[in-house]
Amino acid sequence: MKAVRMVPSLLLVLFLLVLMQSGALCARRFRGGRNPQPRRSPPPPTHRADRGDTTESFPLDFTAVEENMDNFMTQVKNLAQSLYPCSAQKLDHDMKLNFLVNTSVTCNDGSPAGYYLKESRGSRRWLIFLEGGWYCFNKENCDSRYETMRRFMSSSKWPQTKRGTGILSPLPEENPHWWNANMVFIPYCSSDVWSGATAKTDQSGYAFLGSLIIQEVIKSLLSKGLDNARVLLLAGSSAGGTGVLLNVDRVAELLKGMGYAGIQVRGLSDSGWFLDNKQYHCTDCVDTISCTPTETIKRGIKYWGSVVPERCRQSHEGEEWNCFFGYRVFPSIKSPVFVVQWLFDEAQLTVDNIQLTGQPVQEGQWRYIQNLGTELRNTLKDVPAMFAPACLSHEVITRNYWIDVQVKGTSLPRALHCWDRSLHDSRNNKAPPKACPVHLIDNCPWPHCNPTCPTIRDQFTGQEMNVVQFLMHMGFDVQKMAQQQGMDPSKLLGMLSSGS
Repeated sequence: MKAVRMVPSLLLVLFLLVLMQSGALCARRFRGGRNPQPRRSPPPPTHRADRGDTTESFPLDFTAVEENMDNFMTQVKNLAQSLYPCSAQKLDHDMKLNFLVNTSVTCNDGSPAGYYLKESRGSRRWLIFLEGGWYCFNKENCDSRYETMRRFMSSSKWPQTKRGTGILSPLPEENPHWWNANMVFIPYCSSDVWSGATAKTDQSGYAFLGSLIIQEVIKSLLSKGLDNARVLLLAGSSAGGTGVLLNVDRVAELLKGMGYAGIQVRGLSDSGWFLDNKQYHCTDCVDTISCTPTETIKRGIKYWGSVVPERCRQSHEGEEWNCFFGYRVFPSIKSPVFVVQWLFDEAQLTVDNIQLTGQPVQEGQWRYIQNLGTELRNTLKDVPAMFAPACLSHEVITRNYWIDVQVKGTSLPRALHCWDRSLHDSRNNKAPPKACPVHLIDNCPWPHCNPTCPTIRDQFTGQEMNVVQFLMHMGFDVQKMAQQQGMDPSKLLGMLSSGS
């Protein structure tokens, strides 16, 4: 036990040494007052095998103190703020753009695909994030997408740097348990739910290479430190969340085939667990909004030349479209996956033709919305690690409010930390940690009955609405519901206000 307790203290001492070393270097750089020496251009980057680093480094693996991470993080932050002598210099928190070396793997329009990277020296944890952003499934709506949403089909105007937020943030107050990881953001420019493996043709006019982009990014990162990783978390939101379900096992198999079987590959799917349910109103399939989810994917997988997980393909041979829906593909996934899903997902409601345009919903729409929450809840009941608040929203893990949402008193960062610990303990034949839940789902039956849900704003006035205002705005009949529940309307209003 003494050895275990000494680990945080030892790491703090090492961290202090790093700060002092950085301070000395910084002091030398700025010594001379107002006339510092001009900076020299940095040398061109070299491959890992060719590195000849002249400065001593201290590779710190903060994952060794996972059980005391909250306290350790606070101490590190306080030390950094009080001792770091280069306060005039801002720490560089930005991720830098890197284009793929393999120029045959491109965005839709043939421009080079790439990724943003912020390295964290000493950390053996890597977080690779797949961006979301709908899709297109034929020449007509892809042409329209190219005119109106070009950044999702081309890299021609990507900025050189990107600042991470939510789980991609390097700030411990915003990202309590992953702030020190190596951060990778892969922009979505393939319009294929990260599934395509088809080069650009004269007939389609576009390349659909989402699945291959992920593979090439992984290969590129091996020379930047991924080869020494302990954990790789493949995360994504919306179409990126579905992309995680489609690709997490492929990433694990790629690394194993290249001799890196020791890297623990995991998945984090946010707002990518869609249902192939019946629309509220059936309409002609013209674009991604009007089509049923199943029809969109059926057309898309042919146009994209999609690759789906092999075990799922074998289970649904000839109907591979099933693999794009979370509850159908999940049983075939071998890698650990944590699912984050709003029970009343705005994107799901949109494709189901429920338009929340500010007008009170009809009784039939209200029942449909409630049933959607029930259906989603039922599909998630056998998922061992998940976080499902009863909120009307879409995407969360890269939002700055992601730390505020709770289910049964547990926040999402806390649930993910518990999941990390449970996987670590399982590998070491230990019992799962107590009072550390990983299966969290709201039981209340209507949108925003959870008081920690993100703020709702009136689409016309922009004003914030509380839960009662929102429900009444949507046509919720307090008197009728109270009568059905056999209680006083004022008591029901009080319960709604408190999130009971």
